[in-house]
Amino acid sequence: MLSILKKIDFFLKKKKEIYFIESEDDREFIIDSLVNEKLIGIDTEFNWRKTYFPELSLLQISTESKILLIDFLKFKKLKFLKEILENKDKLIIMHSSRSDATVLNTNLKIQLKNTFDIQIAEKLISQGDIKNYGLIVLDYFGFKLAKSETNSNWLKRPLTKNQLEYAAEDVNYLIPIYKKQLNKLKKINRKKETLKISQKEVELGNQELHVSRLKKLKKASKEEKAIFLWREKQASLKNLPPSFIFENRSLKEITKAAVNKKDQSNRIIKLFKDNSSANDFFKFIK
Repeated sequence: MLSILKKIDFFLKKKKEIYFIESEDDREFIIDSLVNEKLIGIDTEFNWRKTYFPELSLLQISTESKILLIDFLKFKKLKFLKEILENKDKLIIMHSSRSDATVLNTNLKIQLKNTFDIQIAEKLISQGDIKNYGLIVLDYFGFKLAKSETNSNWLKRPLTKNQLEYAAEDVNYLIPIYKKQLNKLKKINRKKETLKISQKEVELGNQELHVSRLKKLKKASKEEKAIFLWREKQASLKNLPPSFIFENRSLKEITKAAVNKKDQSNRIIKLFKDNSSANDFFKFIK
């Protein structure tokens, strides 16, 4: 059942009602809250330590009047959000958009089409270093965000009051910051540039994970790239981090042993962390 979590007294003049959504029965409420909105803030809370794909825990959505905290572990039928969030008539506002785009794509098959990244905007405005969300909020509103829940376990239930307040704050300021930044960007004629770079970041986040990782192997041989991609496939099938199969630093040595005509099986096994993957690897190189 839909429940108002709490009316938090934010620093902003206009308060927002916060809704913690755990039930499939609230689907229509989510749709009604978003369908006519032109500006939507998005953030995600997820774990990405022991899996190949990020594990979405909480999806935070803000409008100019509401904040929706959707518990993905309890509310998994969110396909209806794809049509809403991919609508080019809606501007999706985020901070450090690439990682959240990856989470949305891998968990919900959502690929955002029209985005604005406040981190990118701030860099163009200030012509300085990249700033984290808390620092941007502090600069614009003089409000210091709590960091106590940054590394908390977002997959553990029930979520605490502190976690939910932290998650709400992560989207509360996105739209107000966007509005302030928009005025500054227009003055320096960099609005289009911000939108272009923001969308490029999202598209990088939408890529298959192995694509962006492979690009980092600029000096790798053809054989090394083939084995690297094999490891990525194995990791995705088992939903394990690639490093749980073998470490990046072992790639050259494993490749060298694999292409050696002599039997190097013992040497290869020692470099693998996952025995079943080692056995699969021997089948692959044959």
